[in-house]
Amino acid sequence: MQIQGIRKVTMSNIQKKTDVILIGAGVMSATLGSLLKTLAPEWEIKVFEKLGNAGEESSNEWNNAGTGHSALCELNYTSEKSDGSIDISKAIKINEQFQLSRQFWSYLVNSNLIRRPQDFIMPIPHMSFVQGEKNVTFLKKRFKTLSNNPLFKGMEFSDDPEKLKEWIPLIMEGRTSNEPIAATKIDSGTDVNFGALTRMLFDHLKSKNVEINYKHRVKDIKRADGSWEVKVQDIDSGKIEYHTAKFVFIGGGGGSLPLLQKTGIPESKHIGGFPVSGLFMVCNNPEVARQHHAKVYGKAKIGAPPMSVPHLDTRYIAGKKTLLFGPFAGFSPKFLKTGSNLDLIGSVKLNNVFTMLSAGVKQMALTKYLIQQVMLSNEKRMEELREFIPNAKSEDWDLVVAGQRVQVIKDTEAGGRGTLQFGTEVVTAADGSIAALLGASPGASTAVYVMLDVLEKCFPEQMKVWQPKIKEMIPSYGVSLVENADLFREIYTSTARTLGLTLARVGLG
Repeated sequence: MQIQGIRKVTMSNIQKKTDVILIGAGVMSATLGSLLKTLAPEWEIKVFEKLGNAGEESSNEWNNAGTGHSALCELNYTSEKSDGSIDISKAIKINEQFQLSRQFWSYLVNSNLIRRPQDFIMPIPHMSFVQGEKNVTFLKKRFKTLSNNPLFKGMEFSDDPEKLKEWIPLIMEGRTSNEPIAATKIDSGTDVNFGALTRMLFDHLKSKNVEINYKHRVKDIKRADGSWEVKVQDIDSGKIEYHTAKFVFIGGGGGSLPLLQKTGIPESKHIGGFPVSGLFMVCNNPEVARQHHAKVYGKAKIGAPPMSVPHLDTRYIAGKKTLLFGPFAGFSPKFLKTGSNLDLIGSVKLNNVFTMLSAGVKQMALTKYLIQQVMLSNEKRMEELREFIPNAKSEDWDLVVAGQRVQVIKDTEAGGRGTLQFGTEVVTAADGSIAALLGASPGASTAVYVMLDVLEKCFPEQMKVWQPKIKEMIPSYGVSLVENADLFREIYTSTARTLGLTLARVGLG
């Protein structure tokens, strides 16, 4: 018995070598794995996911807004400068990044690597809706600036209540206020089921002999003889395994920060995370849902963080059309929905404690806002919904808990110590042997752009060989679409046809 026991421990501690380890079975790991399997099919890839299936946390369709973020309707991507002009540089950047995703998805569909694009992407108008004279003036200026850009061709503006009744009848019905209102509309928007897309990509990877290990929790990551040793626990059996790889990607959503800290790389120092939870109201009345067909984004209230921009969204989930409103922000110390209440305090280290404390002092307004959101009653949430749908009835709406988002906190030159970042960030070791994805929106929509960035930073030598294949998959790689309108029209038209998206009323079909 004693010998058998010793043998069992020894066998469980055997190091298993591979080329690439992906931590987390979300859309980011799915995208990176799919790119690598196309560019280097001979490489061995292993995936470790603590949950029982792919796309169960941040990528899950109920845990995000499902917007194909391309800055068509998101007002926080365009800002008014001191001279009154509108800065659309961020909008252009995000739109171009989303076009990379469309191209890669189209390549996968055309290559029969994934099928039935309508199961993960659907055409849906994207709209911005504002109230009040000042906001109407801003929206009109934003429209004029964007509509002159080829990436936003086909956008319409109206402050005519009769036209708005045609566009958004559910929002206009019962509206009695004389306050000025306006909206922009562009038909080239999309609703993306990132959960379905993630599962499709992992099905593709499995068919390419990628080893996907569900219910496996990564316990530790450390350097070992020029490689990375990943300590993994099989949740069902409790067995511990050690896997080594030359390259590791940490794509565990909110769980990426604690794992990044375990690596001990200098780039992981002085970084913290602030978790923000989200709630959506979902319409349970199909008759109400049928009256609305758009993603309609408003303006965030003063003091509210960018991720709390209110929006009323037509969604397609499991083949069914539904309607969501939100998000309502909340606070939980967990970094994942399936995380621990000790996640936040556990992420505070000697090297980031002052960064975290500085953020706490700077973000008193955000803290106050989150407390107010947590304290909202159902009737208060209904009052906010009625700013969009005046005739909304409480019995037609249920509350759904969405995903956790961990906003990055770090020291920056512009913001100083403890600056809260509202975006997606990649942290990479100097030698490119390990990378981690942190942050939130626009996130999944720009997954291809973000993962190409990972490849450029981590595989600079291989990229010289891979570039022709990348250009085949993603024709606009390395090219500014805003400066090449003809190429944009060509790419937009071809991807729209492949993905089954609308070409109407954007000047391209």
